[in-house]
Amino acid sequence: MLQHSLAAVDTFMKALFDVYLKAKEEGFAHDYCLGLFRSDYMLHRPTPEDEPCILQVEFNTISSSFGGLASRVSELHRFLVRSGAYPPTAQLSLESIPLNSAVTQLAAGLAKADVCYGPAESNREKAILFIVQPEERNAFDQRWLEYALLENHNIKTYHIPLPDVPTRTRLESGSRRLIYTTSLAQEVEVSTVYFRAGYGPDDYPTQLEWDARLHLERSAAIKCPTIAMQLAGVKKVQQELTMPGALERFVARPEHLAVIRKTFTSIFPLDTSPEGLRARKLAFEEPEKYVLKPQREGGGNNVYREKIPGFLRSIGEDLWSGYILMELIQPPSVEGMIVRNGRIAKGGVIGELGVYGAIIFRQDTGEPVYNTEAGWLLRTKGVESEEGGVAAGFGCVDGICLID
Repeated sequence: MLQHSLAAVDTFMKALFDVYLKAKEEGFAHDYCLGLFRSDYMLHRPTPEDEPCILQVEFNTISSSFGGLASRVSELHRFLVRSGAYPPTAQLSLESIPLNSAVTQLAAGLAKADVCYGPAESNREKAILFIVQPEERNAFDQRWLEYALLENHNIKTYHIPLPDVPTRTRLESGSRRLIYTTSLAQEVEVSTVYFRAGYGPDDYPTQLEWDARLHLERSAAIKCPTIAMQLAGVKKVQQELTMPGALERFVARPEHLAVIRKTFTSIFPLDTSPEGLRARKLAFEEPEKYVLKPQREGGGNNVYREKIPGFLRSIGEDLWSGYILMELIQPPSVEGMIVRNGRIAKGGVIGELGVYGAIIFRQDTGEPVYNTEAGWLLRTKGVESEEGGVAAGFGCVDGICLID
């Protein structure tokens, strides 16, 4: 029902949902689903007198990136401690800078999916296929996962963009096993398709890319994520989970419900429901308290504060229900330095902590067979920056320091 309402006002959501419906109508060929997720949080403290709390920014179900680089940053800071680069007044130690296991844990999730898939047929080699953007800018983060898979699990990986899928892969008749042809003209069986692209409209400039996505979705390979899992990560779902009674469908224990709800900030629909009409009034009368979010991933898509009324007027009321209105999280700032493009910037900074998780569950029953925390990502940005995406140019990958 949610996707139907979004499809009416958002062509990208409609196209994703259409792919899902086509794959579902034919019948899913895969037995398991893999999720490499990241839940992002910020500290909320509007005034120095308020008790700080941790609130969820969003939950990422596709292309949850920077696990590889985040692991290297923690090693970098530990190296700087060992080498004496920090002044004694910093009071830093190896104990205060924990190692980040994100790259090994995320790779372990991919490797577990490879095991769940089972053996290849006809004595073929198996591999994991990374779906990447043409002229990928975030290749170095992905390479660390590739190295961990090969060194720790003896699993090969290949990287191709969506436009190459029709010419480099095929589905076997009947089984729908996904076969990839390497640059050396060798055929390997794909156990897992890992999407590091396909999360925004720019990844689908022509029908070719949509056909490629359906082709992969139809296959017997385990998808990370399936298109259904991608749709479950949209902002509208996040908003619906804050509604009374919604979370109870998925969380049975009252003590867990209470803990999760404490992380929810106020999120409203912008449709014509009573809650939506209230939110429309807030968007125009108190915009300084809110951020307007579309159903998009990747950073740079949100509209903040006083810009909200003008933006809403510019797109027309018939499209408002494609957005959600979220109360701004107000984190306290600290003095810090950010190194970006070889330059050092000093001033107030704030952080956003993402916690990775890896889960594998059965497609038919939803029963989890693997479920674990998988490291973290800390992003730091200048206090004046409203967006926080690193790849989008707003933040920097940082490391955690634990001090009593």
